[in-house]
Amino acid sequence: MNRRFYRCFACVLLSFGFLEISAKPSARAADPVAGLAIGDAAPDFSLPIVGKDEYLSLKEANQAGPVVIIVLRGFPGYQCPLCSQQVGAFVNRAAALAKVAKKVILVYPGEVAMLDKHAEEFLASRKLPTPLVLVRDPDMKLVSDYGIRWNKTNETAYPAAFVIDKNGRVKWSKISDSHAGRASVAEVITELGK
Repeated sequence: MNRRFYRCFACVLLSFGFLEISAKPSARAADPVAGLAIGDAAPDFSLPIVGKDEYLSLKEANQAGPVVIIVLRGFPGYQCPLCSQQVGAFVNRAAALAKVAKKVILVYPGEVAMLDKHAEEFLASRKLPTPLVLVRDPDMKLVSDYGIRWNKTNETAYPAAFVIDKNGRVKWSKISDSHAGRASVAEVITELGK
């Protein structure tokens, strides 16, 4: 009886287009996110800090110790609520992060036109506590260099996190192939503590 019910339910879902069964590989399987591998040298960058007339380079930030890079989605036509939630979680745990990382660099990628405005809107009146800093990635150069460019309409970058060790190499990374599945503060702190 239960098996018959589930088959009927699946047929209803199929007929209304809520469920799709296909033998074709998914678009993600055909377009995997390569990203940087553990042990790779992290490409250096010098990016503008949001709200300041200063630039932040990875090489400079990394001289003081391990660095965390969190790549957000930027402005893919709207302010991403999952990015806001992720940043909020990192802000809430800033004191714990400061004990294990010298910098947590939040990267806001996008096309140059309007990037300043959108990044400032994302930050709003929020002041980022130490060790967090928000930088802009104009024309998504960092995103491309790190192998996480999401080349689809209304997309910018795959949400990603990298822990860069004091030698400038990738110690850990987590790259999501969707809007969700992002690195948590707990995961980052655990990796920094190893």
